Amino acid sequence: MKAVVQDRYGSADTLEFADIDRPVPGAGEVLVRVHAASVNAYDWHFMRGDPLLGRGMMGLRRPRTRVRGRDFAGRVEAVGSGVTGLEPGDEVYGEADGAFAEYVCARDGEVGPKPANLTFEQAAAIPLAGNTALIGLRDVARVRKGQTVLVNGASGGVGTFAVQLGKAYGAEVTAVCSTRNLDLVRSLGADRVVDYTREDFTRGAERYDVVLDLVGNRSLGEFRRVLTPTGTLVLSGGGVYEGGSFVGPMGLFLKRRLVAPFARHQRLLEISALQSRANLAALRELAESGKIAPVVERTYPLSEAAEAIRYLEVEHARAKVVVTV
Repeated sequence: MKAVVQDRYGSADTLEFADIDRPVPGAGEVLVRVHAASVNAYDWHFMRGDPLLGRGMMGLRRPRTRVRGRDFAGRVEAVGSGVTGLEPGDEVYGEADGAFAEYVCARDGEVGPKPANLTFEQAAAIPLAGNTALIGLRDVARVRKGQTVLVNGASGGVGTFAVQLGKAYGAEVTAVCSTRNLDLVRSLGADRVVDYTREDFTRGAERYDVVLDLVGNRSLGEFRRVLTPTGTLVLSGGGVYEGGSFVGPMGLFLKRRLVAPFARHQRLLEISALQSRANLAALRELAESGKIAPVVERTYPLSEAAEAIRYLEVEHARAKVVVTV
């Protein structure tokens, strides 16, 4: 099968479009014929091996997983022993390392029926980013009707879902993004938009019940300044940055763990966005009801997946970039 492989850390130039063996599903796994996959900051971090501290998980000298890609949508080709609720021919979406390929093996719990009202390209844009936003707002922040929520990095993959989810939960949403993305986040339902090139949201008079940070470009003190006395700060891993650092966005996580016990009534938390079939089902219901809709900025064929990642890295893509197979 064709796949996008990598045998050493580096830029998108290290990615190769090559023929490799088709994977075979083991117990509890599903083999999916991929129709589309989406690009995430996750792929950039694994491609670069950045931050260095993360190489214990990614692979010390070279990527532990040779095929890039994480999000996918396609049709079930075969199922391993112990898999229930899925069978060959089913249209599915989910997460698995190695999604930039014609076939991918996914764990049973990380794949589920795709939203019936979406194309494969649209469905592939949801899993990782949608799940991160879902866990951040629903589970970590526990957003409820009437609260005020600020999303820092609202025009990115996770951010576009976070704005929509905040509105779905009945919150008043403020979206922080650049000038070129103001209309985009307004179209997603944001009640207020802040152009960070013209206004510093940490210096304003507004205070928020929840701040969801998807960028990692502010200090804990600045974030806490815009929280209500009992507000909640939720940190994600950030997106693509200049790279070459030892701790990268994990540095803010480490500081949070030191400061959180002394934050009095404010909650300082972080996201651990583990995928599950239950979360995929929740995202499917939200998509089918029209409460969330993926925004796809560009598509690339599988043979140009390196260009897709390069675009994410250099141009700071808005919303989602999708690879078609």
